[in-house]
Amino acid sequence: MSLRLGDVAPNFQAETTEGPVDFYRWMGDGWAVLFSHPKDFTPVCTTELGEVARIRSEFDKRGVKVIGLSVDPMESHQRWIGDIEETQGSRMNFPLIADPERKIADLYDMIHPNASDTFTVRSVFVVGPDKKVKLTITYPASTGRNFDEILRVIDSLQLTAKHSVATPVNWKRGDDVIIVPAVSDEQAREKFPGGWKTLKPYLRVMSSENLETPATAQAGR
Repeated sequence: MSLRLGDVAPNFQAETTEGPVDFYRWMGDGWAVLFSHPKDFTPVCTTELGEVARIRSEFDKRGVKVIGLSVDPMESHQRWIGDIEETQGSRMNFPLIADPERKIADLYDMIHPNASDTFTVRSVFVVGPDKKVKLTITYPASTGRNFDEILRVIDSLQLTAKHSVATPVNWKRGDDVIIVPAVSDEQAREKFPGGWKTLKPYLRVMSSENLETPATAQAGR
């Protein structure tokens, strides 16, 4: 059975390009992104790993650790890293799991049902500090992942986890947010003394300027 939103992300132990990892211990009390690859030396994934290395500081700002996975062995990973650095101009700065026995791929249901038994789908899992799955995205092998979108969703997840708000269509950090319907006007006056604009009784819009997340807290330093 595949993991669903709100499920506890399974813990695992693995060998990575940065040494042995226990997933929960490696995460600590923060957020994590686990993303899988069909195999080493694939063109789209080469560009993705280079991009994540390039924007690693954006994940750091949000208190998010990133870790990749491929079902090929460690020796293959080490050779692939050289290609990534050469072609993408980014030095690998996060761990890449070697999962040749497919233990983690099976645990997270990464094996594509219509492909070979070693072909993992290109999945993304965002895991919160409570070790629960907050987001899953699955891409076809032909389409590169959009890590700007993944960062955008993390911004929303972190904001809405801390405050009684939701984010509207195409929301980006700094845009207005929506007060959730479960919060009454009376409660909202206590929580959000800056006020809001009522478009409909169920649609109350307010500024996110004073709502703190890890990224906004760091930006204010």
